[in-house]
Amino acid sequence: MDDKAWQRALKRHLAATAAQAPLYRRLQEALGRLLGKEASGTTVLPSERALAAMTGYSRVTVRKALAGLAAEGLVRARAGSGTYVGERIVRSLSGLTGFTEDLRARGLNPRVVFLERVAGTATPEDAMALAIAPCAPVLRFRRLRFGGDRALALEYTVVPQAVLGRPEAVEESLYEALEKIGRRPSRALQRIRAVAVDAESARLLEVAPGAACLEIERRAFLPDGRVVEFTRSIYRGDAYDFAAELEAAAP
Repeated sequence: MDDKAWQRALKRHLAATAAQAPLYRRLQEALGRLLGKEASGTTVLPSERALAAMTGYSRVTVRKALAGLAAEGLVRARAGSGTYVGERIVRSLSGLTGFTEDLRARGLNPRVVFLERVAGTATPEDAMALAIAPCAPVLRFRRLRFGGDRALALEYTVVPQAVLGRPEAVEESLYEALEKIGRRPSRALQRIRAVAVDAESARLLEVAPGAACLEIERRAFLPDGRVVEFTRSIYRGDAYDFAAELEAAAP
């Protein structure tokens, strides 16, 4: 977009923000909406000076808004070439962490929207994954996970009801809820594969239908060997890289 297009779009998104909010927060929110809807990972934002001229805000206000977007992972600065959209999140495969604590460790603001949080009975697939009897009581969670205002992952989780008790025990983070009762998992098995996201998942993740995403299946275990969690997650392919440290086997 040229500067005039940026200015028109910014005015439109600023008009939708809360008038009583601090100016930097209004600009941060407006830019976040704009970047999520009308920009790509190679888009370069206008300079601080240009954004200040477009909005009438001070450069200090603009700088603070951009810093907030960077903390949310929505933009990244490249020395000498400007500020770009869409920083990728690198997640290690060597540690057993939950989504919420992983984003907090990166200075991002995790948020969850529950699409489902209910008690039920295990399907044959659930029973096999959790090593429990068919139709045993389970808790089901379907969550849309955000970093700031950006949808990052869609998760479906099943937990034996004997482990956690009631679905309302999970307010945001499953692992925090399990830790409170002394049942945080100590190890897990994961499988990762590339998938083309279906139309419903694409709508929730705000990507195009058929977009490349990463599907991760996790079975997590308590120290006594019981399976405490089965989760299938779909991560946005344009937002995540997964990294693992490898060591050569002893001769």
